[in-house]
Amino acid sequence: MEWFESLALLLGSILVLMAIGMPVALAFLAANIVGAWFFMGGAKGITLLLNNGFGGLTNYALVPIPLFLLMGEIFFHTGLGARMFNAIDRLLGKLPGRLSYVTVLGGTAFSTLSGSSMGSTALLGSLMVPEMTTRGYKKHMSIGPILGTGGLAIIIPPSALAVLLATLARIDVGALLIAGIIPGLILASFYIATIYIQTKIDPSAAPAYDVETLSLGQKMRLLFGDVMPMLSVMVLIVIGMVGGLITPSEAAAFGALGVLILAVLFRCLTWESIKKSVIGALRVTLMAYLIVFGSATFSQLLAFSGASSGLIRWATSFDLAPVAMLLVMFGVLLLLGMFMEQISMMLLTVPIFFPLAASLGFDPIWFGLIILLALEISFTTPPFGLLLFVMKGVAPKDTTMREIYLSAFPYMGCSMLLVALLILFPQLALWLPGM
Repeated sequence: MEWFESLALLLGSILVLMAIGMPVALAFLAANIVGAWFFMGGAKGITLLLNNGFGGLTNYALVPIPLFLLMGEIFFHTGLGARMFNAIDRLLGKLPGRLSYVTVLGGTAFSTLSGSSMGSTALLGSLMVPEMTTRGYKKHMSIGPILGTGGLAIIIPPSALAVLLATLARIDVGALLIAGIIPGLILASFYIATIYIQTKIDPSAAPAYDVETLSLGQKMRLLFGDVMPMLSVMVLIVIGMVGGLITPSEAAAFGALGVLILAVLFRCLTWESIKKSVIGALRVTLMAYLIVFGSATFSQLLAFSGASSGLIRWATSFDLAPVAMLLVMFGVLLLLGMFMEQISMMLLTVPIFFPLAASLGFDPIWFGLIILLALEISFTTPPFGLLLFVMKGVAPKDTTMREIYLSAFPYMGCSMLLVALLILFPQLALWLPGM
């Protein structure tokens, strides 16, 4: 069988199973079993494939995933997140468009810790959009920042999705997490500049309203009592990883412990919040581990059937510059994002794209960061980006899809600009890991 026939058989069977409603992880597992029987010699091939899949689950690099997820669940269910939101809101005072800034700052914390852009968009949409609508904010000032926060959340550590990508691609987890710090800060500055420019062009887009005037002492109490303790957990674990003092797994453990201690100190830790946090983290962890299992076996099948090597030979046979090939892969991810969830996209593309990137001489950490940004941008790509429809579901009923599309464009432009900067100046991503 030719390599393209093997690839079509493996990918086609997965897509068919997903199209009839089978969960992603189970679709991969079923297709892998059929492929192992066909390409690897029947029952012996299936046994070998399953052994390798279970071996992939024993990877120590997977440890941060459940711990980062538990950290985010505790942050949310204990009310620490809402406490930080409210404090930032009061500290910004009469700043024009302050609720948009609050959405970017607080929403990034939520999205980063939860690891789910769809869940964070649904949460922020139901929480912030009604409040901003009541205050007279125009749609692009309320919806746009929520759609944009996912781009920040996916690259600023701690990011469970970045850990999962690094594990699937077999690259350094800590290096990929650290690589996102400088680009993440740049993207945050782009978002803040976007909100500032929008309020300057059209002040009525975010009308000012009376707020309580705080004394300096009150501001200090809010800053050091409700904001800094929450941020300090994330800052300390990032500093620990950058300084080489702790590994990503240890950082995740310290992060979960830190949020737990804060919940105790603020007297908001209850058995109910613990129960909800553990169940939420366990649910996503099991899904992630099933996906890792499916990916490990799928990569092996692609290699064994000759599909990976054949595809790489075919792709590199074109007289295209490496950057042009990168843009092709980027475009494929934007297209897939209109129909698929991020983890499903990673499962399909990582086993193919990373070997191809290695053959083109790309740095794996830099390429991983580009992939993360492509995954997030694709989620808001009109007309079928999934986050657009999630936002439609939680936005006020009079919100049209056209308004959601127009709200997303400026923030997509910010992310595209960051990708261009990373292509022109790779050291933006590689300088910190290189230290």
